Amino acid sequence: MNEQIAFLFTTFLYLLIVAILVRSLFSWFPNLDRNGPFVRFLDLVTEPLIQPVRRVVPNAGMFDLSPMIVIIVLLVMIQVVDQAAAQ
Repeated sequence: MNEQIAFLFTTFLYLLIVAILVRSLFSWFPNLDRNGPFVRFLDLVTEPLIQPVRRVVPNAGMFDLSPMIVIIVLLVMIQVVDQAAAQ
C-alpha cells in the first residue's frame, strides 16, 4: 500500500475520532447551543457513524456507548491500515 495514502487515511480516521470525542464532550453541556454551526457540523459528520451502532447497542442506563464502540472500530481500522502500509 502506498504510504502517503495510508497516512492520509489514518489522519482522516484520527480526525473522525477527535470529532466523536468533541461531540461526546459537548453532550455534557446542556446549555450549549445545539443549533450552532460547529455543533451541527459535528452532528452531520459523526451521526452516520454512530446511528447504526446506536440501533444495535442498547443504552447502558443514561449512557450511550455507541460513540465508544465507533472509536474502537476506528482505532482497529487505523491498526489495519498501518499494518498494510508496513508491508
